[in-house]
Amino acid sequence: MIRRRTAVALLASPPLLTGCGGGAEATGRRPPARRPAPAPTPGAATPPAPRGIPGLGPGRSAAIPARCTQAVVVTGRGENSPLCTVVLHQRTATGWQAGPAWPAHNALRGWSAHHVIGDLRSPLGVYTLSDAGGLLPDPGSRLPYHHSGGFHSPGTGFEGEPLEGSFDYVIAIDYNRRPGTSPLDWTRPLGPERGGGVWLHVDHGGPTHGCVSVAKAHMKDLLRTLDPGRHPVVVMGHADWLAH
Repeated sequence: MIRRRTAVALLASPPLLTGCGGGAEATGRRPPARRPAPAPTPGAATPPAPRGIPGLGPGRSAAIPARCTQAVVVTGRGENSPLCTVVLHQRTATGWQAGPAWPAHNALRGWSAHHVIGDLRSPLGVYTLSDAGGLLPDPGSRLPYHHSGGFHSPGTGFEGEPLEGSFDYVIAIDYNRRPGTSPLDWTRPLGPERGGGVWLHVDHGGPTHGCVSVAKAHMKDLLRTLDPGRHPVVVMGHADWLAH
């Protein structure tokens, strides 16, 4: 009899092993744990605005043709100053990328919004760059290059410096000229009184009559870099004018 009662008592006892959630099994089912709400997905970062050309205001920037991806920016120190800086900018997927800054000269009396022959001022504006040439053989120009003895430059400059070699390399600025011709072509669509023959050329160490001049090495860099397929322009003027 005693053995039989013990067996019944053991059968009536609740099981001792209840798995990993043993305490919950003894007091009823625990509600399922809430999963933490997922962190909000941050919105896509706003891409930075494309870099513009430093020093150019909205008006001057808008004057650069949309298809242009190379811009030579000539920044004069003042309206009446013959000193300036030249920087080649190239458009990339993220905006304009500036090259090195080169010291340069412009016309003796600075700048003019209405250039006329003999005023000794460089014309303000945005102009295409279509043709090149020089007294020396083509150094690898991408622009059409006209090699001629007609680029001889005798005499002295305003500060007594020799002009010899100034036209060893030139790039015609398309002010009052017919693009697609030699820089030596003297066709003047605005009339001869509005001047012409405004070039980028080799610096002779002093002010020019209306051109912009940089060191010979920099002229070779420009000739080898400016690509007609990228529709290069020059943006030229004193800093205050460029900022508008």
